Amino acid sequence: MLAEIMEFCTTISGLLRKGRTICIVCCIVFGLIHITSLYLTYLKNFSPVDSEPVAVEKEVMQNINLNNTLNFGARPQVKTLTSWNAPIIWEGMFDAKVYDQTHAQIHSTVALTVFAVGRYLDAYLKTFLTSAEQHFMMGLPVTYYVFTDVPHQVPEIQLAPQRSLKVIKVEKHSRWQDISMMRMKTIADVIESEIRHHFRYVFCFDVDQVFKGRFGSEALGDSVALLHAHYYKLPKERYTYDRNPKSKAFMETGDFYYHAAIFGGLCESVKKMADECYLSIMEDKINNVEALWHDESHLNKYFWLNKPSRLLSPEYCWDESIGDKTDIQVTRLVWAPKHYETLRT
Repeated sequence: MLAEIMEFCTTISGLLRKGRTICIVCCIVFGLIHITSLYLTYLKNFSPVDSEPVAVEKEVMQNINLNNTLNFGARPQVKTLTSWNAPIIWEGMFDAKVYDQTHAQIHSTVALTVFAVGRYLDAYLKTFLTSAEQHFMMGLPVTYYVFTDVPHQVPEIQLAPQRSLKVIKVEKHSRWQDISMMRMKTIADVIESEIRHHFRYVFCFDVDQVFKGRFGSEALGDSVALLHAHYYKLPKERYTYDRNPKSKAFMETGDFYYHAAIFGGLCESVKKMADECYLSIMEDKINNVEALWHDESHLNKYFWLNKPSRLLSPEYCWDESIGDKTDIQVTRLVWAPKHYETLRT
């Protein structure tokens, strides 16, 4: 009987010891879980600041479609929407404050490229830049990329906060046509090497233009094309597409006639367009062919095959020599006087 009692006590003691061990192990496990939870919370609260704008931008863009704020019926006399549902931006269609506040909130940034080669620098660049400082993407960070063969002659311009200017030396070709066509490669190269790392959007301009009114965030989009002021009212049969079947720019028909004086969009979209236009230009050169309107012909072919997501009305690049101005309520950018006989020699 005594032996049985001793065996029973030994069993109970062993179970108690096992119970203490289990309790200790459970405490350790729960402690590790608690510490891990605290650490993950720490990481979440102290993540790098640089990642915040990207997260905010994605969240805002998911919740806000700025195209939904456009009033497509505000201008009944003109076309405000394409057949593929891309907006054509006219005065009266958009709320400037909504666009500016949204793009400021998502930290939109814009690079502007412009070529000022040969006599074009002295004739146009200073006026172009000073007028851009008064009207182009006001309130957003902007850097002007000036491509020129004479960097030391680029004028000094008083720039607003968050605005800067960078000068890049380029080769001066013997023919103005080659300067015009080869800019596509230069634009694609600088987007790849620099612009895409610092900017969300890029706009490319001809230098012989002057800003006269707001050219703001309503113009920003994935892929942006400009309606040519001289063709937007004409029937398609009169569009001056390249009609040479031997050229890569050949077109029998199209949607609109686009002006190469302005194009833009997201960096990746503009780079893709510039790359494809450049390859088409080089293939034409190999075949001893030159498109009718050079890079503009190739641009029109590209936008025929790859529809732009946003079109700018002729308000954004108006020729004041045009007599019929009934559709133009505001001129945002105008053609500067052309002196081709002296500038293109």
